[in-house]
Amino acid sequence: MRQYELTVIFPLEEDQYQAGREQLLTDLGANGVEIEKTDEVGDRDLAYEIKKRQRGRYVLFTIKVDPAKITVMDRIFKLNANLLKYLFVRVDE
Repeated sequence: MRQYELTVIFPLEEDQYQAGREQLLTDLGANGVEIEKTDEVGDRDLAYEIKKRQRGRYVLFTIKVDPAKITVMDRIFKLNANLLKYLFVRVDE
């Protein structure tokens, strides 16, 4: 298992944020992801418009996962309408 940082941008609306976060945590758990740390970065302006939105709520997760599961989660996250953007970055040890 390798360590990754997962940055996720959610919509600002509380109901969409909660639904997206719950779905994300369910998907991570189903794929055997070990969440080491969660950091609520907060609401920020986006560099460019995403799905007709100018602002988003950023959350940073530090996770441990098998590298083969990243592509599976990528496909799953694309189907979650309550995620504006996400990015997996491998952490060098």
